[in-house]
Amino acid sequence: MNWDGKTVFLTGASSGIGEALAVALARKGAVLGLVARRAELLDTLKAKCEEAGGKARAFPSDVTDPAALEKAAEAFRNEFGHIDIAVANAGIGGNNAETRDFEPAAVKKVIDINLLGAVNMIHAVLPSMKERKSGHLVAISSLAGFRGLPKSAAYCASKAGMTAFFESVRLDVLRHNIDVTIIQPGFIKTPLTDNRTHKMPYLMELDDAIPRFVSAIEKKEKFAAFPWQLATFVRAAKFMPAWLYDRIAVKRRYRE
Repeated sequence: MNWDGKTVFLTGASSGIGEALAVALARKGAVLGLVARRAELLDTLKAKCEEAGGKARAFPSDVTDPAALEKAAEAFRNEFGHIDIAVANAGIGGNNAETRDFEPAAVKKVIDINLLGAVNMIHAVLPSMKERKSGHLVAISSLAGFRGLPKSAAYCASKAGMTAFFESVRLDVLRHNIDVTIIQPGFIKTPLTDNRTHKMPYLMELDDAIPRFVSAIEKKEKFAAFPWQLATFVRAAKFMPAWLYDRIAVKRRYRE
């Protein structure tokens, strides 16, 4: 795939997967619309992308604000003509006492950012893609969306919802020549996982994981789940009877 001049609208761009993906695509010559709340980090990332050989624009915005995302997408299109690829990456782990205690406001925050933030992005970019009959929507979901995990109810729900939502969207946009890719990574070493004390199986370094993200987008894969060892186990777990799954999963301490 020739990335030179491809326009990419990327949410959750200021750190972790979003930051690394932005720089990787900039090296390939992409034009990036960087969306995140932290303006100072976006400005730093913008400079990194341009040093890497791409073009970048920073749009400090909160994905939970649909009007702000629409304004950012419109500004990006006005300058570069259209959006080729939109990546819904913004997310939080909700790995705190309030979320684990199912406090409604804390759970709502995870759902609002992880799931509804992706909905808001689609709403901001999809109409123009339909008009052009061309585009590519990418969801950064998670293997955690396959089945529930201990101390992860809000996060698992948000990622399961994200996967189902984007699959439904894929069916709705097929006739418009728009592709949808759902990426479901396992554990990746990012700020979201740095503070955990218990071992995470098949933990991937960010530099090793990013090529898998790029490859999935380039190949327009409908689903991309990795690393394969963990993805295989998680897929198999979907078919386990509840009593067996409970016995295995209740002992997992990945979120601690």
